[in-house]
Formats: sequence, structure tokens, C-alpha cells
Amino acid sequence: MKYAILTHGGAASPHAFSDGCVKAAESARSVLERGGDALEAALAATVILEDDPRFNAGTGSNLRFDGRTIEMDASVMTSDARFGAVACIQRVKNPILVAAKVMETPHLLLVGDGATQFARAHRFPEYDPLTEKAQAKHARAMAELRGQGDGDYAADAAPWLTIDWKSLWNFGGEAPFQDTVGAVVRDSQGRFAATASTGGTVYMLKGRVGDSPLMGCGVYAGPAGAVAATGVGEEIVRRFLSKTVYDWLEEGIPAARAAQRGIAKFPEIVDVGLLVASRDGQAIASNRNMASALLVG
Repeated sequence: MKYAILTHGGAASPHAFSDGCVKAAESARSVLERGGDALEAALAATVILEDDPRFNAGTGSNLRFDGRTIEMDASVMTSDARFGAVACIQRVKNPILVAAKVMETPHLLLVGDGATQFARAHRFPEYDPLTEKAQAKHARAMAELRGQGDGDYAADAAPWLTIDWKSLWNFGGEAPFQDTVGAVVRDSQGRFAATASTGGTVYMLKGRVGDSPLMGCGVYAGPAGAVAATGVGEEIVRRFLSKTVYDWLEEGIPAARAAQRGIAKFPEIVDVGLLVASRDGQAIASNRNMASALLVG
């Protein structure tokens, strides 16, 4: 069986950023060529993506409403049903590696301060993922809520403009008036792994969790293949997207068709993308531009 490596930089990420996805895929290939398995390769790819400040994961993650807080989610799953995830983890460089450590415990998901303290217990050092890009993005997003935006975040702001969002403030103090990455790998032994890592959406209350750390939503893997999703987390969760697509693979539906069927479950206004690998095929699909890479060997 040939290997396949698929990476993405998030639904709606510019095609120009695909060089980062290629770099991540090549890192995964190096792991496989050294004798590593699908899990090791997928983690290596995701670390590269988390370290690229152009992507909304790890370094470069989105700020939450308060303009100070960064909480990140990540998960990993393998075809032998191992799963590990963290949600709302803070001040670590590579959430995906902490999620992989969770796989070594009886738990599936650690959240918030517990996830961060777990990382410290395993000697993951303190790290500030804030970038100037994230600060600039936050400023533009807040301007949109004030009716002074440039329109780029109008669709994201729309649900918040219909409610008294300041009454929901949960950061402490007064409310100011003011993309996910992933990898899917099939190794030459037929083992699969899928990862997801994200800094969240444009507008987030403290503690918000999207699809990325939820089994069957952001990722799913089994003997028939592996799936990683990206896009609007709440909508992906509602459709249990990754497990839904995986079930189609189990039924014998080709990877490309399964990916397109998954995308078709969403209205055009909702950003969504998929990486899908099966025993005999692989596919990348999105209803938006999406930085991505595919290596088959």
C-alpha cells in the first residue's frame, strides 16, 4: 500500500499559503521514510503548521473578544481508535503535542486550566502565541461590531449584532466597546491518523470550544480511513462531519465522492473544508479557497 499525506491551512486560507502546507507534508514524508508511522507523521506535519504564524493555530492563533486571551484546541486520532484532545489550552507552542500526550492517559479530552497544567507537568514550556497579525485581525473584527469595519468580517459579526453580546461577557472586568490546520496520513502499512489544531474563530467568548477537539467532528480515523475537517466549528459539530464522512468510506464510497458529499451538507455561506484518505484513495475538498498539499508515494 502506498502512503498518502494531506495537509490544509484552514477553510478560506489563501492558496498562496500552500507552501506552508507543502512544507508540513514534506516533514511528514521524512518521518515515514525514516520508518515512522502515520501518527508520528501527522504530528510532525501539524507542528509545522502550528509554528507558521500565517495560520490560525499555535503561533498566530486568534485572540478572543477581550483582545488578550488566546485559547487553543487540538486533537489527534488513529485508526486503532486512540484519541487525545485539548480544548481552551493556553500558553503552549504546540497544542497538538499536548493532545498526543493525552492519548497516553485514560482520558480523551482535557480542557482549560487543567489542560495547561497537564502540559506543564509534561515539561511543555510557557509560550506566548500572540502575533501582530492576530492583534491587527482582532482590531478589524471589533471595528466591524462598531459599524466601522471594512466588511471582511461582516458575515462573522452578523450573529453577534443580533444580540446584546456585551451582556454575555465572561472575561471579568468591563466589556470594551469594540482557521484551523490539520493533517491526514495513511502510511504504507495501512495505518491512518488525523489531526486538527485551531486558534478558534473571529468572535469568541472565553471557554468557547469548536469542532477541532471533538471526536467525530473535527477528526475521525478508523480501519477504513481518516478525515479532518475545517471551517465553522459549530456547524461542523451539528453535522458530526468527520464521522459522517468516515462512515461513507466504510460503505465503500470513494474518498473524492465522500469529501464532496460532506461539503454539500453545508449551505454556501458556511466555510468548510475536508481532508479524506481511504485505503485506496484520498481527496481534498472545500467550498472556499484553502491552502493545502497532497503527497502520495
